[in-house]
Amino acid sequence: MSSTRNAAPHVSDVTSDGAAWLASAGAYPRSTLALWEERPEAPIVLPCGSAFDVVSAPAIFGRRMLDRLWDDGPGSGPVAEFRGRMLLFAAPGTAQRLPSLLDWEEWGARGRRGGRTGAVPPLLCHGAGDAVTVPAPAGAPSRTGSRWLVAPDTRQPWLPGPEILLWAAVRAARAAVRISIFPPPDQGAKVYDVSRRR
Repeated sequence: MSSTRNAAPHVSDVTSDGAAWLASAGAYPRSTLALWEERPEAPIVLPCGSAFDVVSAPAIFGRRMLDRLWDDGPGSGPVAEFRGRMLLFAAPGTAQRLPSLLDWEEWGARGRRGGRTGAVPPLLCHGAGDAVTVPAPAGAPSRTGSRWLVAPDTRQPWLPGPEILLWAAVRAARAAVRISIFPPPDQGAKVYDVSRRR
């Protein structure tokens, strides 16, 4: 976890320790590191489930989750953007547990709150047996639009678990709902100008 709590995350480069942590997820970490030394702008596919899980959210909702984590919560682990989605790196096991927590809290796709405008959109949870494309270590966005928003900077980064991501998702969904005590205006109503009454 970053030492600057409540600081807005910004685009950054992966440190050598962060690259070593990412590479440790694969079967051949030294090969991954050698590739990145030669081509630091190259994204790579890494397996989930051992070093990290990944929760993928639509970009706008993912940004709301990230804001909740940094403004009101403990901060986030590494976070990347890839093809219009936000990739939140999480503790191993999160991908298996988070969907059931969302359903239990009735914020999942099938839950009672699923039809409301403030519902949590479908989150893609990548865990054991899955793989994700991670951005290149260099901070500049690639041709696919992938980049690090919160880059890994240590060999053992803090990673949020399923309960923290559930909290962030529910808070992000609630923040998106605008509650009004007034009914919506009747679009077919006739409006009269009463300012000219005699």
